[in-house]
Amino acid sequence: MNKSILLLLMALSAGATAAPQALPLPTPVAAPVPTPTTAPAIPATPAALDPAQLRELRTRYAQWQALPESERTRIREAARRVAALPAAQQQSLRARFDEQDQRFRDGWRLGPQLGQQFPKLQGLFGYLPVEQREPALVALRQLNDGQLAQLTLIAQRTPPQERDRVRDQFLGLAPAARDAWLRENVVR
Repeated sequence: MNKSILLLLMALSAGATAAPQALPLPTPVAAPVPTPTTAPAIPATPAALDPAQLRELRTRYAQWQALPESERTRIREAARRVAALPAAQQQSLRARFDEQDQRFRDGWRLGPQLGQQFPKLQGLFGYLPVEQREPALVALRQLNDGQLAQLTLIAQRTPPQERDRVRDQFLGLAPAARDAWLRENVVR
């Protein structure tokens, strides 16, 4: 993925303020993200929003707060870099991002580290039972980049009929046991 798209994705995550519902993973957003030149004014009070908009803002704020500080810092830095670009380049990047599949865009709400890997993890973690959402997010955020790469290979190689079993195995592991499990399962 080219650096410009990555910067935009991270900046959009900052603007969206965080992570989705189904992991709390991706929930579709009804309206496209406004461009800087067409963005409506932010209402001065919550009363100016309809209930659905207010719920969406609260959800996104909670998701933003749930991100580790290191992820929020990365997003803020990316947002500053994107904001420094000429308006035409910002619009071009936003248009390229908006052309992507909704699940891809929503995956970036998980933050830069998980957002980059989310399309490959979607099969295992895209649709979770409610009781697994928070533990899955915690476990995924504890993985380093190498471990995430191994898990993406496992996710891509796991047939649909085995996904629940593999995910349950992974989530049932103690953090210290994950590395060995990942190494063992990536070669299967």
